[in-house]
Formats: sequence, C-alpha cells, structure tokens
Amino acid sequence: MLDFNSLLHFSHAYCVAICAALVPLNLLATILTLILTGLHRPTAEIVKVSGVAIAFAGIMVLHVLTWFVIGVVMIPTYVLLTLGTVCFAINTWAIMHSSSLQRFLNRLTEAAKQSFPVLG
Repeated sequence: MLDFNSLLHFSHAYCVAICAALVPLNLLATILTLILTGLHRPTAEIVKVSGVAIAFAGIMVLHVLTWFVIGVVMIPTYVLLTLGTVCFAINTWAIMHSSSLQRFLNRLTEAAKQSFPVLG
C-alpha cells in the first residue's frame, strides 16, 4: 500500500536535491523536444522524448503540490509550478499536434533571422 505521509516526508526532506535534479532535467528534455520537433524528426522520436519530459514535469508539479498541501506558499513554489506546467504543456503540444508546433517554431526562427541579420 502506498503511504502518502512517507512520500510527503521524502519530498520535503530532499527538496533541494529533488529540485536540483528536476529543474535541469525538465529544461533539457523540453529543449530536446523542441529541437527534434523543429528538425522534423519522426513522430516516434518526438513521442519518446516528450514522454520522458512529461514524466519529469509531472513529478515536479506533484512535488510542488506537496508543499501547497502543508501551506508553503512562496515565490519559488510558484516559479517551479509554472516551470513544470509550461514544460508539461509544450511536450503535450509536441505529442498531440506537432505540425502546429513545427509551424510556430518556423515562424520564431524567421522572426529571429529578420531581427538579427547576423544569424541568417
């Protein structure tokens, strides 16, 4: 049987270590999803990377929610919740409708080339 008190205690006791691992993992996995999507890689590759990234984002959101359960409401909790939610949303977008994400990334690339002629 799953003991939620033990999970809450673990999450709070090792908060710094959990966040020190999950923040870079979320960012790297989501950036990799965006790169693979922008390079028009096969859907199977994108789904695998996005699935891992969604797992990281979900764990981060659950970790932050454990702090909300005990009433810790501070700026870092909101920042981490936002990071996890945005990473979750981007990776879900990549899985559910990668063609629109590809178009969005192409528009961003074109806008960057026009704004910074040195890049293009």
